Amino acid sequence: MIRIIKASLENLEALTPLFDGYRVFYEQRSDIPGARGFLKDRLENDDSVIFLAFSKEVPIGFTQLFPSFSSVSMQAVWILNDLYVLPEHRGQGHGEALLKHAQRYCQETKCKGLALETAVDNPARQLYEKLGWKKDTHCFHYFWTAPES
Repeated sequence: MIRIIKASLENLEALTPLFDGYRVFYEQRSDIPGARGFLKDRLENDDSVIFLAFSKEVPIGFTQLFPSFSSVSMQAVWILNDLYVLPEHRGQGHGEALLKHAQRYCQETKCKGLALETAVDNPARQLYEKLGWKKDTHCFHYFWTAPES
């Protein structure tokens, strides 16, 4: 049985190793103090909404949503920036439960929808599509990286 809560500062220590594992999955070096600081800032400043999943009271995954807006539709949207489940808990429906929780939250907050981006080789793509997510085929996504000063 999975239990999902909206995380707060009291969940910071449970979230930190999961967030670090997520970053390592995306080929970043482990940085526990940096992960803790980043999450602490998000939670203190109310910059994001983080849902934390537990299996038998053990933290096993999370998803993080960031607020944004669509100027064209003049509606709020959520960016599902992070989704992570510990490797030993994958394939058991926990990622799906986190995604469905985020979808319900989107509806509860009366937002237009959820957006996400993922690596082209991420096997979770099949899960997204199963749950009704559509791959963008009508536009390109660009990113500009600021030069280091």
